[in-house]
Amino acid sequence: MSPRVKALILDRDGTLIAHVPYLSDPAQVTLLPGVREGLHAAAKAGIKLFLHSNQSGVGRGYFTLENVEACNRRLIELIDLGAAPFARICIAPERPDEPSKYRKPSPLFAREIAVEFGIALDELCYVGDRGSDLEAAERAGTQGVGVSTGLENLHEEIAAADLARTYSIFARFDAAIEYLLNGAEDAPMQ
Repeated sequence: MSPRVKALILDRDGTLIAHVPYLSDPAQVTLLPGVREGLHAAAKAGIKLFLHSNQSGVGRGYFTLENVEACNRRLIELIDLGAAPFARICIAPERPDEPSKYRKPSPLFAREIAVEFGIALDELCYVGDRGSDLEAAERAGTQGVGVSTGLENLHEEIAAADLARTYSIFARFDAAIEYLLNGAEDAPMQ
């Protein structure tokens, strides 16, 4: 593992909460196993938390940014780390076929965090369930770990992006956080 992680850039759907296609109803927000425990451990260790989520449903006209924010508020209630556990939240509302500044795998959000919070890029770590999360880490020069808790096969996605040897993948969110906090002794899933 590289230098100590000072901040986590977290994906939302499929990483922290169960993936519901085009989620817009806060009543459907459900934490994945180990998320609350993992986030509490990270916060206790002094790690800053950031949220970075692609939300193309907004760009497609399926729901509004207000719906996204309502789902985020429900997530924040469920993780129980106070009213503002995330130092910044970045929502990328564009469709995949539109030009975008922040849609992952864009590295812009990580670069902004590094400057705004004075954190070296190699002290940031993306945690996500999709190849685009780990591609964002690769493009930004941050650390990254995957969690195989989403709908897609993360092993196949990162192999297709030629990142399979670069990023470890874990079966649960809390296992990924434990690995980041305690080092390489804890083996990721293969």
